[in-house]
Amino acid sequence: MKGIRQLAKHLDISIGTVSRALNDKPDVNEETRKRVLAAAEELGYVANQSGRSLRQGTTNVIGLMIESSKETVENSDNFFLGLTGGLQSVLARHKLDLVMLPCPSDEDPYEYLKRMVARRVVDAMIISATQRIDRRIDLLVKAKIPFVALGRSSSGGNYTWIDLDFEGVAASAVDRLVAKGHRRIAIAAPSSDINLGYVFVDAYQQSLERHGIPYDPKLVIRVKSSEQGGYQAGHELLLLDNKPTAIILIYELMAIGLYRRLVEAGVVPGRDLAVIGFREEPRAKFLQPALTCFRMSLRDLGVELAETLLATMPAYAKYYPKGARNTIWPLELVPGESDAFFLNP
Repeated sequence: MKGIRQLAKHLDISIGTVSRALNDKPDVNEETRKRVLAAAEELGYVANQSGRSLRQGTTNVIGLMIESSKETVENSDNFFLGLTGGLQSVLARHKLDLVMLPCPSDEDPYEYLKRMVARRVVDAMIISATQRIDRRIDLLVKAKIPFVALGRSSSGGNYTWIDLDFEGVAASAVDRLVAKGHRRIAIAAPSSDINLGYVFVDAYQQSLERHGIPYDPKLVIRVKSSEQGGYQAGHELLLLDNKPTAIILIYELMAIGLYRRLVEAGVVPGRDLAVIGFREEPRAKFLQPALTCFRMSLRDLGVELAETLLATMPAYAKYYPKGARNTIWPLELVPGESDAFFLNP
């Protein structure tokens, strides 16, 4: 691989001219530019991006911070992989690269992000799994690093977020179950301090109140957001004295574990217990009875995230006149057979 000095020597022109040609500067004539680009390709020249980034004060890299846990790996969660297609399709317009920043589940996300900020490895960030009070938001605001949060938070500060319509999902699920005669409706919620759990449970409680159904905290089953968590939710549900007739799940793969535990106990989903899942997920399509759940386009969400983030960055804001805005992302009900039965009045 040749460096810029060798490339200039090979062409017998100055390093400055070669550099300006490679960077598409207007003061280089077209013939020289073509010669430089052809020679660079022939000799295998690759620009030193680290040096260029240092000089320009940018990395041309966008970071997507996610939580890396044993459950995430074992469950082969495709949520973030689905997002990346949409993200990259937008970033590629501006020759920006996307890097995943997986924070180990046993490390404080704030400390992990603080290390990334100190190293200046990215120009902007997308953070996910926002907590009820999330110190990462304050860190990014103070560091003046452009970012978008995938998820709301009660943390203060002026920042941009996009979140799924958990309120709409909870209301739709409760309405559907109540219409079929259910009044003992359980919910499987995250055991962590992730903010979506609070949002979902609050919306569930409000939906029950709207139908005149008293809220029973025993029906809020807190488990890990995983297949294993679904299995545990089924186990805890079976231990209740006054058992629910329906359950709503906050995480898509919970349904797999839940079905397994119910079948072990001789309880038939869709006949003995109504089940409504969260996001439509390829692996859950093989469940019988077919799971009632909600559909969304991960690619479209990725596009929205990227365009919203770029709207917060001065160098790209002019391309996105809608500007940076907070957004509730809708989900569409996909009726299945897992909640098809009606309770006898």
